[in-house]
Amino acid sequence: MRTVRYILTATFLFIAVCVEAQQVRKEAFALLNLEQPALEKVKAACARQHWDEAAQALLDYYRHRNGVVHPDLDLQNIKISKEEQKWADDALGHTFFVHKGYQPSYNYGKDINWEYWPVQDNELRWQLHRHKWFTPMGKAYRLSGDEKYAKEWAYQYIDWIEKNPLTEVEPEEYKLVSAGEVKGDAENVRFAWRPLEVSNRLQDQTLQFLLFVNSPSFTPAFLTEFLVNYHRHALHILNNYSAQGNHLLFEAQRIVYAGAFFPEFKEAASWRESGINILNREIKKQVYTDGGHYELDPHYHLAAINIFCKALRMADVNGFRQEFPAGYVGTVKHMIEFYSNVCFPDYSNPCFSDAKLGNRSAEVGNYQDWLKIFPDCEWIRYYATEGREGSPLSHLSHGALDSGFFTFRNGWKQDATVMVVKAGPKGEWHCQPDNGTFELWFNGRNLFPDSGSYVYAGDDEVMKLRNWFRQTSVHNTLTLDEKNLQTTESVTRLWQPEGNEQILVTENPHYEDLKHRRSVFFVDQAYFVIVDEAVGDAKGTVNLNYNLCEGTVHVDSKNNTLTSSFEEGSNVKLQCFSEKQMSLTEKEGWRSIAYRQRVPRTAVSFNIDKNTPDAVRYITIIYPVKDTKTSPTFKAKFLNKAYDENGVRIEVSINGKKRQLAYHL
Repeated sequence: MRTVRYILTATFLFIAVCVEAQQVRKEAFALLNLEQPALEKVKAACARQHWDEAAQALLDYYRHRNGVVHPDLDLQNIKISKEEQKWADDALGHTFFVHKGYQPSYNYGKDINWEYWPVQDNELRWQLHRHKWFTPMGKAYRLSGDEKYAKEWAYQYIDWIEKNPLTEVEPEEYKLVSAGEVKGDAENVRFAWRPLEVSNRLQDQTLQFLLFVNSPSFTPAFLTEFLVNYHRHALHILNNYSAQGNHLLFEAQRIVYAGAFFPEFKEAASWRESGINILNREIKKQVYTDGGHYELDPHYHLAAINIFCKALRMADVNGFRQEFPAGYVGTVKHMIEFYSNVCFPDYSNPCFSDAKLGNRSAEVGNYQDWLKIFPDCEWIRYYATEGREGSPLSHLSHGALDSGFFTFRNGWKQDATVMVVKAGPKGEWHCQPDNGTFELWFNGRNLFPDSGSYVYAGDDEVMKLRNWFRQTSVHNTLTLDEKNLQTTESVTRLWQPEGNEQILVTENPHYEDLKHRRSVFFVDQAYFVIVDEAVGDAKGTVNLNYNLCEGTVHVDSKNNTLTSSFEEGSNVKLQCFSEKQMSLTEKEGWRSIAYRQRVPRTAVSFNIDKNTPDAVRYITIIYPVKDTKTSPTFKAKFLNKAYDENGVRIEVSINGKKRQLAYHL
């Protein structure tokens, strides 16, 4: 123990010496508009070339600055979670929290190795350079007053600058998603200086500045180093904006933060203008008229909402809301409405594409933040207060026809039945080839959750894991020979969201010479009948894939039936019917709810050999029940004896009670 104390003491002494040895960066003053009245002392000292005096005057100014408000931090009400405290304490010994998918966290050495890459997952390398532990260190410092956090933060900040110089790389090298193509200095730069990571630091360093600026370790010389580095970050973003997508949104919102938080920089107004112009442009480009984001991923849809809202909140507290047009604000509200429609009663979103599950407290927190922007919206208030105030959206079932998300719903509370179907246009990078898939919630449980994504990008081993979860065959949709879809461009043929027989009919040109028409009937707001028709000249084995949640599921291959035995209260019986000979195959099944987290689950396919141009047709009855011991018996058949381009007619029998379901286009 004595040895450990000696090492830590020696380390902190070394850090203190390094911090105190810094020289004032006089070029920092050339970056600032010293004509501002509050900077008179700084300007006068600079005129005499008394750089130390100028740096001290500038630090005094920042320690007492008024007029700039940060919407994300209340210095009078700082809170730190146990998790954040651990990140702060671990960071003192250079064990850095980088990614929740890689725990316990890795140690990066006494002499920090910012290029350490223990697993060849690009996310692990990229996110190291987001410095997620810096802000928790700031919180720990402000709450405890212990200078060790500030000393170590200042040391790590300077150490990162020295070991990660910005050298020129080709723009496309920042976008590479696998490992090994780039060598030498550029290999590190593409991780340390990828614009998304730079923008992350640009935003978070505004918080760290507020948390640490009063520390003795935040010296006048350190301030000048900080400002030079921060300015370098802002210019790098301006010259290297991503071409499109959520990265571009993040970068634009964060350059707005930079311009608003550091108005002393000469270019601050132009930074803010640049970010706002991009956000105003991209909200029209990236958001469909139905409010859906073009990634077609609920997680990134939520991220886009919060990006747009963060910019608005920064504008509100600093008096430049007028720079955002009314159409921008209206679109943000429309996006929130879209998100509310596709979420389940526990606030979780479907894990379509690369979406993560999230958690209830964070989701409620989102609504509370949104309510600050839209204080008169009663349905946002309802979700922000968990139903204690306000009222939910006035409708139940909802269709977003442009983005292709359809929700069948019989209520907003925990005991509701909710199915969300994904069948839309071609999505962006995060979207998976899964058109026609769905998730189904009943009375407190997601019975058919999506497979998720598990990981993003890296070496061959990492990509193998990612590609398994992206397979079409591990989604609740139809495949040919279990191959991934060649085309994802669904067309909505019918959407009827009201009445006792609510109907969705959607088509996707799955493969060359084989399209998939899926017709979903929500019957009496209680159960579902799905008609799947594979139409075209293609030959092979048609697979109808279903993936249930984790838990015990009885598979009856003789009767093509799945019956769950989950905890009482939320179960399901599924039975599949066809005119042709059909086999049932159990397959490997996984569900990923977070990065590098997965659980096994029951997965099956109903298979029919297609050797002729005739359509292959299935009828599936999915009947949610509290207890499968009381589940009914099913029968189903087609009444139109061949595929009809203009409609379908079927007969289902539930406990002997027959019912015809049909539509005509």
